[in-house]
Amino acid sequence: MSEPVLRAEGLGKRYGAREALHDVSFAAHAGELVAVIGANGAGKTTLLSILAGVQEPSSGSLFRGEGQIGWVPQQPALYSKLTVAENLRLFARLERVSDSERVVARMLEQTGLSERADERVAHLSGGNRQRVNVALGLLADPPAILLDEPSTALDPGQRERLWGFISELAAQGTSVVFSTHVVAEAQRHAQRVVVLEGGRVLFDGTPAALALEGGGDDFEQAFVAFLRGRSEP
Repeated sequence: MSEPVLRAEGLGKRYGAREALHDVSFAAHAGELVAVIGANGAGKTTLLSILAGVQEPSSGSLFRGEGQIGWVPQQPALYSKLTVAENLRLFARLERVSDSERVVARMLEQTGLSERADERVAHLSGGNRQRVNVALGLLADPPAILLDEPSTALDPGQRERLWGFISELAAQGTSVVFSTHVVAEAQRHAQRVVVLEGGRVLFDGTPAALALEGGGDDFEQAFVAFLRGRSEP
């Protein structure tokens, strides 16, 4: 297997006395779809934001390869009074993207937003806002993109379209790492699943292997059983 696009070794993160991550090692390769799952407070957002370079770890090392890593936070960082295209142009300039007009046109086409280019973000549906949010993370044509709870607040149809787009990114060679509290999404879309609990990695493998460890045919029930088994003495 080729060198990973993203690699972390022994990551730790402390906020005062609270340890958010402890000795986390992680790698993602080109074209992989990796899900990071766990209960609220498990450390998912902290891990992704460190991998993206938004936060610095308290300990451990990071390798991000060549190119800027795309970062899509849970809350869209959009200007509602600007149009879709104006948002993309603004962020392209902030990221010093060369030939920004060409890149903006490509992003509008790639995300299926060309027809809404001149529409104010305030008037968009939740699904289309999330598409704009993902487009911002892709402006610099990153080798990897990190998405924190990308399907939050989307209806089933919007989720289906978003996951189709995300899966296509991976098929084209982008490394995609996403966190989700909807474990069925991890089973359906991810090639690998990383389970965090209390800031520690409990599992790193395929969804099928996690279901087998949890001892159930239903993935969500198997996931809950897996966590319960690890927490019991």
